Amino acid sequence: MLATTVRSLLTGCCLALTLPLAATAASDPLKSIDLDSLVTRTMAAYDVPGMAVGVVKDGKVVFARGYGVRELGKPGTVDADTLFGIASNSKAFTAAALSLLVDEGKIHWDDKVIDYLPDFRLYDPYVTREFTIRDLLTHRSGLGLGAGDLLFFPSTDFTRQEVIHALRYLKPVTGFRSEYAYDNNLYVVAGEIIPAVTGKSWEDFVTERFLTPLGMAPCVATASRVTDHSNEARPHAPVDGHLVVMRADDFDTAAAAGGIQCNVRGLARWQLTQLGHGQGPGMPRVFSEAQSAEMWKPQTILPVGGKRAELTRTHFSAYGLGWFLEDHNGYKRVSHSGGLDGMVTYQTLIPELNLGVIVLTNQQEGLAFATVALAITDAYTGGPRRDWLKITQEFRDERLKEQAKSDARRVPPPATGVDLKSLDLAPYVGTFLDPWRGKATVAREGDALTLTFSRTTDLSGPMTPIRPGLFVVHWKNRAINADAYVRFREDISGRIEGFTMQAVSAATDFSFDFQDLDFHRVEAQTPPSP
Repeated sequence: MLATTVRSLLTGCCLALTLPLAATAASDPLKSIDLDSLVTRTMAAYDVPGMAVGVVKDGKVVFARGYGVRELGKPGTVDADTLFGIASNSKAFTAAALSLLVDEGKIHWDDKVIDYLPDFRLYDPYVTREFTIRDLLTHRSGLGLGAGDLLFFPSTDFTRQEVIHALRYLKPVTGFRSEYAYDNNLYVVAGEIIPAVTGKSWEDFVTERFLTPLGMAPCVATASRVTDHSNEARPHAPVDGHLVVMRADDFDTAAAAGGIQCNVRGLARWQLTQLGHGQGPGMPRVFSEAQSAEMWKPQTILPVGGKRAELTRTHFSAYGLGWFLEDHNGYKRVSHSGGLDGMVTYQTLIPELNLGVIVLTNQQEGLAFATVALAITDAYTGGPRRDWLKITQEFRDERLKEQAKSDARRVPPPATGVDLKSLDLAPYVGTFLDPWRGKATVAREGDALTLTFSRTTDLSGPMTPIRPGLFVVHWKNRAINADAYVRFREDISGRIEGFTMQAVSAATDFSFDFQDLDFHRVEAQTPPSP
């Protein structure tokens, strides 16, 4: 691990921007938790190269500071202007954009999606007919967790229209509107409501109606719109015990679900607008108080329980429109996190206290932002003093133990009486097609097989046999940490007809929804007779 390296980087941490605090030292909740020390210790504990933290209170930015470096091994430091990919924190912008159209009478939340996007189809025709704009934002479609995310994660060249078309092939796992399951692709659909109504792309609309009037530059709607890369955080992930710099995800296709690039200073203005119910101090009104209330109203109920609920004294949990909703120490909390490969971010709002907290990191360990955000929230809400770094580390240790047990149960039994070195690989070679994800190729390379997905450069890797018909694919891009089992099946004649997949580890990010794939062999075309 690189704990020592990261700790040495933090010893001389350069705080490039510090905004004056509104409170005196005696009454400042941030000083009561020694925030600088907490951030530094948290970054060292979780191998985070860089972090930016912001706090807004009572209509003012009371804290905005950067820690560490933008890229491991390089001197550039993080400050309150450093751009991060905020991932699913973009969902609140999409919900707010649609709320503007509701304010203007151009749409209604319970309008049917097919009235605006005629090509929209889900697996069940009844669900297609009844699906509303509100349903796009509330994670209750009946699809499984992260269903279809492999259409854009890791980076692919699928278009938004192709994503929408593919949804019809994804089979539901629960009843429509019966259960919560986090979804990204339906936010892609939600983003396409905007050009259908206004003629403007999601990117242009969000820029013109939010980013520009709120003075959020250099925040941009997608990574491809960043023109100045001089103060941009790079993603990092552990690979074989060492932290490495990753290639940033191209999230343009799924921008409405997670494409915005922003910084603490810009998100502080967004939070002031949210806390002002559509209008922040000295800024124009961008959505109505009525729509602010609608976005913060529970739409889908989530289960409550576990250690975290006990610690934060949470009594309810729900999803609104682009926001998670719950209570924390007796106060309503409005929050969201965001995760890309190598970068995770978090926002939380306590409306009753006119408080907002922002934590942006360039490593993918979510417990780092949780530690800092929970400590700040506790300091302002008057909860019992807790050592959140110790709590999250204990949680991590327990999580790793449970993951190890789960992964051990997932390991298939070894082959008996079979010489895998002499296994005939020829029957597995070929091109295969999944109805929603497209083609994948199994090719012979020397004495081994390689599986390669179409439309992406990240999902290709050698396959190791476990027994006849069962392999594990090890992706060449080791930073994505998503190796998977590949189970081939035979037709009645004994010929390899297709395959299904399953992640090797329970810790694999849910967006690698290999379990939803069902590949069938594509027959080679017979050339016409001369």
